[in-house]
Amino acid sequence: MQKKLRRLPLVLAVSLALPALALAQETTLGSVVVTAPLTAAPLTVTTDPKAPRQPLPAHDGADMLKSIPGFSVIRKGGTDGDPVFRGMSGSRLGILLDGQEIHGGCGGRMDPPTAYIYPESYDRVTVLKGPQQVLHVPGSSAGVVLFERAAKRMTEPGWSAQGSLTFGSFGRNDQYLEARGGNPDVYVRASATRSDSDNYEGGDGKEVHSFYTRWSTSAALGWTPDDDTLLELSAGRSDGEAAYADRAMDGTRFERENVALKFEKRKLSPLVSRVEANVYHSYIDHVMDNYSLRSNTGMKMLNNPDRETRGGRLAVTLAPTEPLLLVLGADMKRDEHTFRDGTNYFAKPRAGDLSFDRYGVFGEATYALDEVRRVIGGLRVDDHEVTNDKMGGITQGDTLPSGFLRYESDYAGGAGTWYVGLGHVERFPDYWEYMRTANLPRSGDARSFATLEAERTTQLDLGANWTQGAWSAAVAGFYGKVDDYILLRWVTPVTANVRNVDATVYGLEGDVSWRFAPYWQAYGTVAWVRGTNDTDDKPLAQQPPLEAKLGVEYDNRVFSYGAMVRMVASQDRYDIGSGSIVANGQDLGATPGFATLALNAGYRPSKTTLLTVGVDNVFDRTYREHLGKGSWDFGAAQVTDLRINEPGRGVWLKAQVALD
Repeated sequence: MQKKLRRLPLVLAVSLALPALALAQETTLGSVVVTAPLTAAPLTVTTDPKAPRQPLPAHDGADMLKSIPGFSVIRKGGTDGDPVFRGMSGSRLGILLDGQEIHGGCGGRMDPPTAYIYPESYDRVTVLKGPQQVLHVPGSSAGVVLFERAAKRMTEPGWSAQGSLTFGSFGRNDQYLEARGGNPDVYVRASATRSDSDNYEGGDGKEVHSFYTRWSTSAALGWTPDDDTLLELSAGRSDGEAAYADRAMDGTRFERENVALKFEKRKLSPLVSRVEANVYHSYIDHVMDNYSLRSNTGMKMLNNPDRETRGGRLAVTLAPTEPLLLVLGADMKRDEHTFRDGTNYFAKPRAGDLSFDRYGVFGEATYALDEVRRVIGGLRVDDHEVTNDKMGGITQGDTLPSGFLRYESDYAGGAGTWYVGLGHVERFPDYWEYMRTANLPRSGDARSFATLEAERTTQLDLGANWTQGAWSAAVAGFYGKVDDYILLRWVTPVTANVRNVDATVYGLEGDVSWRFAPYWQAYGTVAWVRGTNDTDDKPLAQQPPLEAKLGVEYDNRVFSYGAMVRMVASQDRYDIGSGSIVANGQDLGATPGFATLALNAGYRPSKTTLLTVGVDNVFDRTYREHLGKGSWDFGAAQVTDLRINEPGRGVWLKAQVALD
């Protein structure tokens, strides 16, 4: 099946031309391929999304996150996987795109928020683990991921540009270009991305229905009259198509348009150290059908959902006394989803589906007990309301509190920090959970629209970080009790239903690195989680198995070499038929363990140019992830209990350039 969409923003030609440009100043590119980002601070992982990354450099947000210990991805094909952290997915994991909270349009999760992210177009990705913050995305019991763009004031008039080209097996080719120009008072930034791939093959040589083409553009105009003031207007647009191996339809449109206005002011007075505000509007128009990207001699079907999201946030940082730092603020979001179908859908009016309104206030304080000890705590309260237009506009609402308290202490002369924190999060059901309810309960204790309860998580987090000489290490553990955990059951006579159960979750992540010789480093990571459905006395569904990585790398700032072994244990804890909000995202049974080897090398001919090459799955293993979806049997036209194969051996090459 040939791809329909071949839109190509003007990236390729400009990227190829960049190395020929000669400029007076240079920007240095790093040269280490990122394989497993390590913990930098308590409950925080920060990574550079522009750095080369293995496995194959990421083309969407979920693809990038899976390199961070504790993350897994529910594969649906070649793109748009759903990220899972500590065994939790969906709205339990908050995602912010430069301060904007968006949700996809597809009722089957073809397009989670990370589907609209080309990671290299962002400057920093930060993961905040667990219910240990209240400043962003209420209900995020697993954690929050911040994809952020930098807005640093220019010191003198000028311009800069950076771009990359990626080529790989299975027809993979990506292009990225970003340029910025201006003076200390005004700047303009623009970027364009494109990612394209054919169907990939598993280690057994069988082709997986997985091709895609995605592109995006964005631009921003900023005003920076001094070092402490920023006003930025930004806008973006993206689209694409994707084939899916796990379902009866493919995505033929993923159009997103967004606009945002951001303001920041620092050092207003000795009391007010920062004021920040942002407002945004996002619109997603999604089309899926069963005939454009696959052969179909039967009935043609097409769905066209859309989603409009408007939001805003205001926060002020206060320093009333020397040991106290206080952040106070408020935020809101309105989210409306509509639907239409049929091959002539564009001529039909849209029907109302579900809409959500949320208004919240929050406060977070950091108090230094002395030079090495501090207490951090926060509280937020959110008022939620959902309207079901399919049932005549009936509404449900709730006011939900969340909060945390954490103690941190430095030790070993500042070489390390240990911490312990207790957090509580109350999460309002999301769109995908409410859409699985009915006006009247189905069989068993499946919930109706009026009886679905909010999910309440109380969790203890503890751990430590340490850096001394050539060694660096971190360990983080958690234990949580979840009241009214929202669980989906996909094996029913008609369609999936949803209900509340009580659950217990616990696990850990750890990482260690050792610079054992000049230019050499060895590292290891481990992630383990265990969940139990206490109500039914069985394992909690969709929990990833124990996973570890071991690697070694050499980097003398001109040449680099690396090898990484990823080892995943077998998983024999499952609940067949139960799972997540992803369409048919259910446990299918036990999975065996596996191990894969990845190799990479890099060459930096100058400070502004970097070439990297890698081989993933060196031994061409045939394997499947435990969280992998059931594959679609195109002959029998049904979902099978056989999970989607992961890609076989793949080779990739990436060229980057950055110039001032």
